[in-house]
Amino acid sequence: MKKLIQYELRKIFLKRLTQVSLLAILLLSALLGFSSYRNKYAFDGNGREGTGKTAVAIDKELAAKYGGILTDEKVQRMMSDFAPKSDLHGMNAAYLYQNAMQSAVFAHFSDLNGDWNGLGAADVFGREEIRIGYIDGWLTTSQNLVKILIVLACVIVVMLAPIFSGEYGGVDQILLAARYGRTKWGTAKISAGLIAAFAVTLLVIAFNLLLAFALYGSEGLDCSILFAPIPFEEGYLPFNITCGTLLQYQILLAFTGTIGTAGMTLPASALGKNQMASLVVSMAMYFFPVMLPLSERNPLFRFMGLLPVYHAQFTSLMSVEQLGSGILYAICAVPAAFILTGIGVFTSCRIFARHQVS
Repeated sequence: MKKLIQYELRKIFLKRLTQVSLLAILLLSALLGFSSYRNKYAFDGNGREGTGKTAVAIDKELAAKYGGILTDEKVQRMMSDFAPKSDLHGMNAAYLYQNAMQSAVFAHFSDLNGDWNGLGAADVFGREEIRIGYIDGWLTTSQNLVKILIVLACVIVVMLAPIFSGEYGGVDQILLAARYGRTKWGTAKISAGLIAAFAVTLLVIAFNLLLAFALYGSEGLDCSILFAPIPFEEGYLPFNITCGTLLQYQILLAFTGTIGTAGMTLPASALGKNQMASLVVSMAMYFFPVMLPLSERNPLFRFMGLLPVYHAQFTSLMSVEQLGSGILYAICAVPAAFILTGIGVFTSCRIFARHQVS
């Protein structure tokens, strides 16, 4: 069995389309990472401004100056230090951007003109302790990962769609006529497909995390996502979790999404008459849930949100509710992914074992 799995893994990774797809997603990761880094902008309010490396350095210096537990005194100090020095010409001050720290404090504590709105930390965030610091870089990484994980799902489909259907051009007659062709070979194909999907996900996640560490460092992983600059939708999640916890959930959902995508693709491959048909059906099943007009508040979303496409678009799934002990509903994606994969493995085994050769 081990040799059969190794043989199937070689077939998957030696395909030119697989190699091109892997290279493309790594290049996309690098492009998004460096592009976001170079487009960073910060102005410290005292004449120093810059983009890219300079902007990150300014934001880190300001985070070190104001970082720690958010207090009313700290809010007042930031509002005073970052007060607009010119007429905003009717623009809402919440959308004024000088640097990441200023954007975060104005988003929660500024009125239309950039003056303090009279609210304190407890008025905005309740009694929960809010730790603030440099989270801009890691939230950017998280935002980029959403795009990358959707592309990753497509790569998984491209890798696994031919795993059965690619044999239906005549090789199936040899495989299924062999002594263990309908049992061991089918199991080897499924095992190789799942291993390949897991390995590729691990590679992509590791590459993006290492790139983020190189560009932004490790600062801010223990800070709350609630005190985030205005551009980040992660800042609108209704739960006080740290940036590190957010990334842990996202990485977990990356792997559950991979497992679930493989679970949908394997039966389509076993049932498809050719590789293209399997590819189209698998893609359609993956993206179909986002075509449905369901909001996060719709009761049906609690179930539809557990499908793989929402594991990549993780903020929707993580916004559903908070369970006991601070655990988010998104954790339900783990059993959902294994159930979907179990159904896919069982179904594809049955279909392949009963396939009639011509």
